[in-house]
Amino acid sequence: MVNRKSSKISIWKICALSALLTISIDSNVIASVESLNLDQIKQGLDTVWVLLGAFLVFFMQAGFGMVEAGFIRAKNTCNILTKNFLDFCMASLGFFLIGYGLMFGEGNGFAGLKGWCLAGLEETTNGLPLYAFWLFQAAFCGAAATIVAGGMAERMKFQAYLIYSFVISAFIYPIVGHWIWGGGWLSNMGFADFAGSTVVHTVGGCAALIGTSILKPREGKYGIDGKPNVIAGHNIPIASLGVFILWFGWFGFNAGSTLGVSDGTSIARIAINTNLAAALGGIAAMATVWKRFGKPDLSMAMNGALAGLVAITAPCAFVEPWAALVIGIIAGYIVVRGVEVIDQLQIDDPVGAFPVHGICGIWGTLCVGIFGKQALGLANNGFVYSGNPMQLGIQIVGSVSTVAFVVVSMSIIFKLIDVTIGLRIGREEELRGLDIGEHGMEAYGGFQIFNTM
Repeated sequence: MVNRKSSKISIWKICALSALLTISIDSNVIASVESLNLDQIKQGLDTVWVLLGAFLVFFMQAGFGMVEAGFIRAKNTCNILTKNFLDFCMASLGFFLIGYGLMFGEGNGFAGLKGWCLAGLEETTNGLPLYAFWLFQAAFCGAAATIVAGGMAERMKFQAYLIYSFVISAFIYPIVGHWIWGGGWLSNMGFADFAGSTVVHTVGGCAALIGTSILKPREGKYGIDGKPNVIAGHNIPIASLGVFILWFGWFGFNAGSTLGVSDGTSIARIAINTNLAAALGGIAAMATVWKRFGKPDLSMAMNGALAGLVAITAPCAFVEPWAALVIGIIAGYIVVRGVEVIDQLQIDDPVGAFPVHGICGIWGTLCVGIFGKQALGLANNGFVYSGNPMQLGIQIVGSVSTVAFVVVSMSIIFKLIDVTIGLRIGREEELRGLDIGEHGMEAYGGFQIFNTM
């Protein structure tokens, strides 16, 4: 027979013990929270936010790889994906050894002069742990490097590309970054580039223009009469996936550049501006190409969305949503006409790297001086609000200086690579495909993909 009295006593003991345990746990939690100050909590939240942004920007490497692979021929797919994979590896190495010190180390108005391998730097920077800030900036560096792969696709030697990737990541990108984000001379002038229309995209786009100009066009791209022939990409679905990945990652690219959560107002404005510019860029490019050539070309619509994203990157924090719509529409139109112009000049850019990143990067930089608002953190009101061209003039100086520096420096670098190990593969290897010639493998095993195009 069960002893009910004993059972009741045991239940009461268990309840009392549970209550004491709960109080003890609550006391420990309260004591832990009280031991933290608000600054530590803020730094923790900001660190998580910036690392999330870094992870999204890193994921954009997959987007770039898919876009470039889809827009080129099947016989060169492994090559372009290998370049996308390895350029982030080379960028990480170059930016760790030299680049970060040049960009953010103490120095002068031109470049930083300390911080090689992150040695001798403070453990926190911009209110963040050094390693978190480095990873975020390294992801941006890798994005700038990978832009060039598309412009020089289908005919550049792999070893030459590895050298280029290291040099731009260790020297060229960080120097421009120091001018603008590292306390350099453009920063002191009041030049503004919130998330990288100049630092990332103009640098990468102009480097691609110089590289593809030196490489010369692919075999069969231009006829005897000088008119361009269409060399169609082999996989538009993969390219579409790449654009969606890039669009998604761009929220980390732009909103993550706040380097903190704050009250969320700035993050929200940046996110909506990013999305609106991309959407209107795609619509405008589709409408432009439809009107000019009679067909709604998906590839140009996708490049239009990317153009809108590139253009809004510099002004995303400084403009209202209505301005983002205008910026995206004009970027979508510019990218279509830009592709036409470089084709007329017989500059063979297989994925439109220069029109998307170079031309629209410059456009986005100028938009800061046109549509920007002082109330949103800009040094001066843009021309639309003040009628004063002060900020626009500063943006023009910064953009022209960046283009000039990249054109001169990358011309020297590509020429040096060309005269030493050579930039371009041989004609026979180009016709056979770089997958076989450079890597001894195929992207689509078991399928006959050889052609003379």
